Amino acid sequence: MVNLAKGESFAFLGFEFRPIRSRRGVWRPQYTPRLKKRTALLEKLKDIFQRYVSQPVDRVIDLINPVLRGWVNYFAVGHSSRCFSFIKDWVDKKIRRHLMRARNRKGFGWKRWSRKWVYQTLGLYDAYRVRRPCPRPTAAPA
Repeated sequence: MVNLAKGESFAFLGFEFRPIRSRRGVWRPQYTPRLKKRTALLEKLKDIFQRYVSQPVDRVIDLINPVLRGWVNYFAVGHSSRCFSFIKDWVDKKIRRHLMRARNRKGFGWKRWSRKWVYQTLGLYDAYRVRRPCPRPTAAPA
């Protein structure tokens, strides 16, 4: 048993639940993806990048997009935006590194390719959105 009133946290189904105080001073649960799950995703993606280092970037993107889409859709509830931005930046950096290695150049190509080009032209997954539950309708007074 976990006592959230004492500030304890617990993990369930890949999320870590902990109490936080809202801006209005009300205690509410905050649930974020566990660090263990994020690390497992990064290891899986790293394995794909290492295995297909000599392949064209289109093939690598075709392999990582379903993994990213599934992971993001599962964790798209709660307070996942900070974790999503970390993963998005990490994947963006790895794709740029892949492109630069294919051209036998150092660096990441930040000046060479814009983010818009990487996501729109190459088709890298970009729908890192947190879905908030719809507010419950309140009963109108009779």
